[in-house]
Amino acid sequence: MYKFVVVTDPDSAPGFRLAGADVFEASSLDEAKKIIPSLLYKDDTGIIAISEDLMPALDEKMQEKLGKTYRPIIIPIPSRIKGIERTSYIERMLQRAIGYNIVIRR
Repeated sequence: MYKFVVVTDPDSAPGFRLAGADVFEASSLDEAKKIIPSLLYKDDTGIIAISEDLMPALDEKMQEKLGKTYRPIIIPIPSRIKGIERTSYIERMLQRAIGYNIVIRR
């Protein structure tokens, strides 16, 4: 059985632990650079949820690999920064999933 793994900041980690996920805390981009690549090569990792704030820690080659891999599945967790426009986040996720840019209008 595959594991659900979360890489996030120390403030968000307890909530994911309560949900039953394996959690790796990264308080800086340097820590994320050490944690994330090692998770990609574990045979028991099925899904990795990564805080969107930590995604820039990965170099371009690694981000390309994440986009092409089928296992583990990589899920970015939206940032908690105030002022983020949720519709633009949803549009980016849809574009990544299906390859087309869909504009959400109200």
